[in-house]
Amino acid sequence: MKGARADRASGPPVADSAEAVASSGTGVTAPGGFRAAAVASGIKPSGLDLALVVADHTCSAAGVFTTNRAQAAPVLVSREHVAGGHGRAVVINSGCANAATGETGLRAARETAQLVAAAIGCAPAEVVVASTGVIGVALPLDPLRSGIPRAAAALSIEAGALAARAIMTTDTRAKEAVVEFTVGGHTARVGGMAKGAGMIAPNMATMLCVLTTDAGVAPPLLSRALTEAVGESLNRITVDGDTSTNDMAVVLASGVVPAPAILGEGRDYDAFRAALTEAGRRLAEMIVRDGEGATRVAEVRVDGAGDGGEADRIARTIAESPLVKTALHGGDPNWGRILAAVGRSGVAVDMDRVDIHIGPVWVAERGRARDYDEAEAHRAMTADPVRIRVDLHAGGGSGWMWTCDLTRGYVDINAHYRS
Repeated sequence: MKGARADRASGPPVADSAEAVASSGTGVTAPGGFRAAAVASGIKPSGLDLALVVADHTCSAAGVFTTNRAQAAPVLVSREHVAGGHGRAVVINSGCANAATGETGLRAARETAQLVAAAIGCAPAEVVVASTGVIGVALPLDPLRSGIPRAAAALSIEAGALAARAIMTTDTRAKEAVVEFTVGGHTARVGGMAKGAGMIAPNMATMLCVLTTDAGVAPPLLSRALTEAVGESLNRITVDGDTSTNDMAVVLASGVVPAPAILGEGRDYDAFRAALTEAGRRLAEMIVRDGEGATRVAEVRVDGAGDGGEADRIARTIAESPLVKTALHGGDPNWGRILAAVGRSGVAVDMDRVDIHIGPVWVAERGRARDYDEAEAHRAMTADPVRIRVDLHAGGGSGWMWTCDLTRGYVDINAHYRS
């Protein structure tokens, strides 16, 4: 039920030039000019816990970061490093978030960047640092001091899949995507890897995500494309409504494809942005399907709002409602919970004009129950995915979110996450 599907998440289609291609399981190393490695450094009691993604040469870089005011040390350091628009490497440790660790955590994040820089021969400011794991625990540096040189020595094109595994925490599977597009008459790729299963809510970036491309893209356009792509992919998923202290999505553009760099708007920029968005959507759907304890996913769509912002706000309220999510788990077409979420969204809505559909079943009209087949509605509430659509009949604004059900498994995982 939770396996990642091959088709894309719903939403506006990507440009015709962007389509999935086989990645041979390498994700971030599918585009030319990138290598990766993963090692067991000892931060976790066992298993891979340190991933390194390195470009062969300094390239354009951009990032988006959590809007949670409790920001982890790696977020603060990496935000500084990508501000210049260039980068060479991304290093990610799992098992320790290095969040709520004060000045000690900042020193640890900066030393991590210095260790990578020394190992691959670049400036520390060209290294993006990311961490995931338990909050409030100091990041142990000895494992990094030995692990980073080992990872640098093991860099290869084939190790993209290992890197995707090394960044997992409560994830049950690695998450990778590759999308092909055309730039300047040449074939280029976007590759990506992500981690996330819990503490997932849309707010600039959700979880950790590394994207790469072998197209050449000017830093300002790369930053703009990433922000737009995240807004239409990673920011449209929610597992539990919690925005993490460590969330970030970063992109590196190597420019090794023998085509002119993308320096302005036009066909090439649109093709790249579409491919970046598609990669983000595939990773986003994998995350929501792998939500902690999840057994079912749903698309929540709101039409007829005053504008897109209002539609998004209502869709998010529905998608994050514990009552809606538990009804989703039980396959219960309890449309009253959906209506209640619309009413408390903070958007001025005429409730006497609200229609609600669960899959093909029209369950509520003008804010009241319709005569519908309960068994058919139950089947729609157990589809893959469940499709919930709300029409406000108030304007032309639309928005959508992906969510998953709330189960006993989620409670079990998070009741003992630290202990």
